Amino acid sequence: MHGWEHLWSAKAAGRRWRVSLHRALAIARKEFRHILRDPRTFFLVAVSPAFLLLTLSYIFAFDVERVDLALWDLDQSALSRQYVAALTADGDLHIRRYADSYQALDQLFLAGQVNGALVIPAGFEQALRAGQPFQIEAVIDGSDPIAANQAVASLSQRTAVFASRFQSPLPSGGGLELRSTVWYNPALKSLVSMVPGLSAVVLNMPALALALALAREKEAGSFEGLIVTPVRGAEYLLGKLSAYLSTGLLSVLLAWLVAVVYFRVPFRGNLALYLLLASAYLLASMGFSLLVANFARSQQTAMFLVLLIFFVPSFFVAGLIYPVSHGHLGSQLVAYSLPTTHFIAISRSIFLKGTGFAPLWLRALALLGMGLGGLCASLLLFKKRLR
Repeated sequence: MHGWEHLWSAKAAGRRWRVSLHRALAIARKEFRHILRDPRTFFLVAVSPAFLLLTLSYIFAFDVERVDLALWDLDQSALSRQYVAALTADGDLHIRRYADSYQALDQLFLAGQVNGALVIPAGFEQALRAGQPFQIEAVIDGSDPIAANQAVASLSQRTAVFASRFQSPLPSGGGLELRSTVWYNPALKSLVSMVPGLSAVVLNMPALALALALAREKEAGSFEGLIVTPVRGAEYLLGKLSAYLSTGLLSVLLAWLVAVVYFRVPFRGNLALYLLLASAYLLASMGFSLLVANFARSQQTAMFLVLLIFFVPSFFVAGLIYPVSHGHLGSQLVAYSLPTTHFIAISRSIFLKGTGFAPLWLRALALLGMGLGGLCASLLLFKKRLR
């Protein structure tokens, strides 16, 4: 008798975890109709990211920690090493990589490993000691204008201090001159960098809409009617997610059009790749919103949690305005736990550098992991009953 009870309980557990595609699609159709019929929801899911991008880009467009550099030293002299040591003495400028060609520099920029590069041509020591004019080249990644301006200013100032040690009648100060070359954003326009970065922030709105939709059904009492239906919790959540995820892709396209057509931000990458990685980003942000909705009993609570945990930190710690801090482990953990941090880097790289998938696969994997992790946790925590 005990064996039959065990077999029955195993079958019952199997039925609880079995998912009906038909019922999940029915939930998705229901959500599609709701999104299309409710102008507020449609605006929040599809139109609000483009609208916020249009307005917030002007607010945050301003041209005013450690700068990571690559070094290409063709002189390989004692004086060139002294020059590099003088530049990096206080740690604000840090030599992170070494290169031997402009192609290698380009690969480092595409991978986001350095903010700039210092190129010391051959003959550096000989020219400097003879008091002859000599140029050092600073190649700067202009996709982040704030870091670029800081790198140019720091390199120029420290080069002038180092050159002042050598007496010379030349007005350039010892004959040493720093020539800056900016890649990807030659004019260092903040709008060119800010718009792709803000796209990542405003694309949190579809995730907010999903959390509000789940909370609204609890608040309005319609969730009580769901309890008596044969729809399982997994079918309910998957149906909701698929509707908002697919509709959210429309907001990605509209925000992309605002950036490219209205703001005329150069788009040098592959649109299909951008949409694919944007889908991973939407999945990651919606995975978090599903978790939030599990604990929110009202729309006000859901909105507060999403804005507090994800939206507001995205402005200050995700690398939108200032680069992600390398000095504090806690701030790095917070930054890299946000999906926005990864998509800001992805968006700027694809827009301005034309980066392919290879340098971005780790960030894409992080977004996919966040999305699937949030979804799995939500499925485990979700209970089709009133608490």
